[in-house]
Amino acid sequence: MTVSSFPVANPHLAPVEVPDPALLPRVQELCDLTDPYTCGPRQEELFAAAMAEINAWHADRSPFFRSLAERADRGAAEPYGAPPVHANFFKRHEVLSIPREEVELHLTSSGTTGQKSQMFFDRWTIRSAQRMVARIFERNGWITPDQEVNYLLYSYEPAPGLNLGTAFTDNYLCDFAPARQVEYALRHTGSGHEFDPFGTVAALRRFAQDDVPVRILGFPAFLWFTLERMRAMGLPPLSLPEGSLIVLGGGWKGHTDRQIGKEELYARVTEQLGVPSERIRDTFGSVEHCVPYIECDHHRLHAPVWSRVFVRSTRTLEPLPHGEPGFLHLVSPYITSVPAQSVVMGDLAALQPGRECPCDLETPWFTVLGRAGVSRNRSCAVAAAELMKGLS
Repeated sequence: MTVSSFPVANPHLAPVEVPDPALLPRVQELCDLTDPYTCGPRQEELFAAAMAEINAWHADRSPFFRSLAERADRGAAEPYGAPPVHANFFKRHEVLSIPREEVELHLTSSGTTGQKSQMFFDRWTIRSAQRMVARIFERNGWITPDQEVNYLLYSYEPAPGLNLGTAFTDNYLCDFAPARQVEYALRHTGSGHEFDPFGTVAALRRFAQDDVPVRILGFPAFLWFTLERMRAMGLPPLSLPEGSLIVLGGGWKGHTDRQIGKEELYARVTEQLGVPSERIRDTFGSVEHCVPYIECDHHRLHAPVWSRVFVRSTRTLEPLPHGEPGFLHLVSPYITSVPAQSVVMGDLAALQPGRECPCDLETPWFTVLGRAGVSRNRSCAVAAAELMKGLS
């Protein structure tokens, strides 16, 4: 699909105000920080104060969170006073801390089986999350309003009623450089979406002959399938124009049986598309926790200043020290619409201190090791235990 070029106004960097400045001044101050990876005692004090504000906000507005917090007060202290909620909770329950008429956006998770999470965002929540992404892109030099690019999106072609979080994310990432052309790898068929390998290969070959950089965004599985199809077709390697960028996200979803390691994927991208490793970045995020985690140039997922990352035991849910694998636990005070300021994900991860990465970022970083609950007939705990056994 070819679209006309559009101007880039970077609306996601524009100021946005919390719903109640009198009640949430520290949340505002934290989310207004412009350096995504600044850290130190001042930032830690500010984060703790912002978490206290958002906990009070949800306790006053959400009977669910108020009850959860009251029970937690009788138990062990949680990081920043926020009892965690498992991401699966949002697959079966709609809990709002705002009137429904203040919902600006409704997104769902992109899971391929089972019930999907239903998440609701007010203007502040979604705009502040978008601004976080924009700050990280700005820091990396990826906002280029004067440089057109061609986009290949490994995500869902727009269709009526489509509200998947991954599609929303990939489309707003197109705001950071004006589009000459946009091609979707997952085409709308009228009754769903299908991967179009031949159209995708044709787009890459056409883009390689153009004089502007290419930006490839979306699911890594389908990028891998494209590279495999090119090899099967006997096509020679391409050399995408200088300045091309690949930002992956969304995981392998229903294709975990064919998943390969990131190092192998990145090497094949460089070999077949000519994009250097430092211009290939994976990301982590979810509709339940929209704070962006984007790889540094050494491919580590560092926590930005607006969040804190923990790893919890798969047996006891107690926080674990650095290096020990467990459930990924993400905390941030940015969200006012839903009491999801402390979410335990279904992903297994290991956390490391910032000093263990050779890049210039000092914040902790984590490695995603896999996902618990890979089958409808196996619980998260069983799947997690099996994966953890394989890692020991």
